[in-house]
Amino acid sequence: MPFQFAEGEILLINKPYTWTSFDVVNSFRMFLKSKLGIKKIKIGHAGTLDPLATGLLILCTGKFTKKIEEFKEFDKEYTGVFTLGATTPSFDLESEVDQRFDMESITAEMITEASKMFVGEQLQTPPKFSAVKIKGRRAYDYARQDEEVKLTAKPIKISAFEITRIEMPEIHFRIACSKGTYIRSIARDLGTALNNGAYLSALCRTRIGPYHLRDAWELESLKTSLLPE
Repeated sequence: MPFQFAEGEILLINKPYTWTSFDVVNSFRMFLKSKLGIKKIKIGHAGTLDPLATGLLILCTGKFTKKIEEFKEFDKEYTGVFTLGATTPSFDLESEVDQRFDMESITAEMITEASKMFVGEQLQTPPKFSAVKIKGRRAYDYARQDEEVKLTAKPIKISAFEITRIEMPEIHFRIACSKGTYIRSIARDLGTALNNGAYLSALCRTRIGPYHLRDAWELESLKTSLLPE
């Protein structure tokens, strides 16, 4: 059955590395207009992914844009890598390492035990390099101008935190969590729990509610499949 984009579709996309979520929406909108002749269409995404993350992004078109807020409420699942022994101001690769730590005394058992502390309901402080709004401005705007701001901790729930592989200084993980959870903040907090430092060095969103990355399109593959032969 052909897609009915103007009427309404739900599309699962594997967001490319370094692309913003808006880049994906804009690219697909321009494709629909220029290649398929759909000049007027509603299109949006359900849940932002950072540029340095890859993985599942849900695009909604037409009448299904009304479901965007509903989809944002779904729990999420991620895989990725924390790098131990150092910190960055942004808690990820967006900024340079600002502090290094000795890791000789840290064992795999200590890392696994520390991860168990994070499972359950808790309060989490967002990164200062985040899109949280403070007095009408994004937190990252203050951070990039070296302005200090107070970030309020928010309730989250981590339902699973699995350490899948340890290749020091890299810690591979799988995390299932509620909406609004910052995986970068978990990196910071795990480092602190180990009396050390850590930052997020790779991230992939593998699930949003009942939707899975394994069912997602590569954006360019989707475009190619839609072109007339």
